[in-house]
Amino acid sequence: MKGTNTPGAAIVIVKDSQILFVQGYGLRVVGGLDSIDAQTVFRIGSLSKGFAGVLTGIMVQDSLFGWDDFVQKYCPDFTLRDRRQASRIRLWHLLSHTSGLPYHAFTNLIEQDFSVQRIVKEYFPKAPVCGKEGVFYAYQNAALCVIEAVMMQKTGKSYTQNLVEKIFVPAGMKCASCDYSGISAAQNKTLPHVATGWGGWRADAISPLYYNAAAAGGVNASISDMGEWLKLLLGQRPDIVADTTLDRVFSPVVKTDKERRVFPHWLKRDAASYALGWRVLEDGPDTILYHGGYVNGYKSEIALNRKDGIGICVLFNAPTALSSACIPAFFEKWKAAKMK
Repeated sequence: MKGTNTPGAAIVIVKDSQILFVQGYGLRVVGGLDSIDAQTVFRIGSLSKGFAGVLTGIMVQDSLFGWDDFVQKYCPDFTLRDRRQASRIRLWHLLSHTSGLPYHAFTNLIEQDFSVQRIVKEYFPKAPVCGKEGVFYAYQNAALCVIEAVMMQKTGKSYTQNLVEKIFVPAGMKCASCDYSGISAAQNKTLPHVATGWGGWRADAISPLYYNAAAAGGVNASISDMGEWLKLLLGQRPDIVADTTLDRVFSPVVKTDKERRVFPHWLKRDAASYALGWRVLEDGPDTILYHGGYVNGYKSEIALNRKDGIGICVLFNAPTALSSACIPAFFEKWKAAKMK
């Protein structure tokens, strides 16, 4: 942190069902007095997509709907310029970014605080497709959030309600929330920071943006919460999610080698795929499930190796260069330790 002038961070390392290490570092606000601890709340950005994938899986396992169900069955307003392709889009296409839509389609409207419902109704019908569903990969925010409408239609509850009831509460994620009011009400939270241009940082305000796209980027959590989340992801909470459900969520759908490279100095370009809300990275004999997040000046990283039962999450209150270095460094150390 000193080497990268990182203002604040928190880390948790989990092995099987045990939290081996959890620690906060630095300050909640630069120039302030309050230190970051295990209960300090951060925004986790696109790590939220992993929750969307698992929550959908839980609902599939509860027989509320199926992975192969057509989106239009639950969201009749959903269509594209290519009406035939739109009619073929299934739930798993939304979560794997394989609907055929262009890269980051309508993310600009999310950042203008448009609701996903409005984007789907007014803008999706004009959207071109760039490739065949299930085959063409292009990272999305708005399209992934259509899963929220599916859940609402089936359960009569908001996405946030379903997430709280099916994951946050049973998993013991006591500080977690998925809305602007949740982080606003948290007493122990860190503010985001922006670079000053002189190698320093200044605190910024927490923005309400991306809470309008909760499944894509709306989760707030402490590092203690993320430790409980890692236990679930490592298969230690079969009372919440079955291993077979996790198998499906983590199964690669499409190669992402044409995308901007993930960890280019660590892994080969063709080593990365996308599953259902998760990236899948092949590191020799090891499979690492990973996602990074950035929103409103917060950065976040999560990764796990199910075979070894090991997982790590690191949260930052600034867009520090340390974020891209911590996951490769951890797993290189882990591999070295296994060889001893």
